[in-house]
Amino acid sequence: MLTVLMVCDALVAIVLIAAILGQEPKSGGMGGAMGGGDAVFSGPVRGVDALLARITIAFGVLFAVITLAIAKLIM
Repeated sequence: MLTVLMVCDALVAIVLIAAILGQEPKSGGMGGAMGGGDAVFSGPVRGVDALLARITIAFGVLFAVITLAIAKLIM
C-alpha cells in the first residue's frame, strides 16, 4: 500500500510541475511586484491558462492528501 501511494505521489508531483511550468507568467517578476508590470497582461485568465490553473489546484490538493496519507502510514 505504501509503495503504491509513493508511486502515485511521484506521478502527481510530475503532473503538478508540468502544469505549473506550462502556465504563462502573470507578472514581470519583482518588477511587477514593485509597480513595473503592464496592466494589459494582468487580466483574467482564459483558455489553456484557466485549465492549467484548475489542474494546478486539483493536483496540489491531491499531492497534499497523498503525502499526508504516506506520513500517517509511516508513523
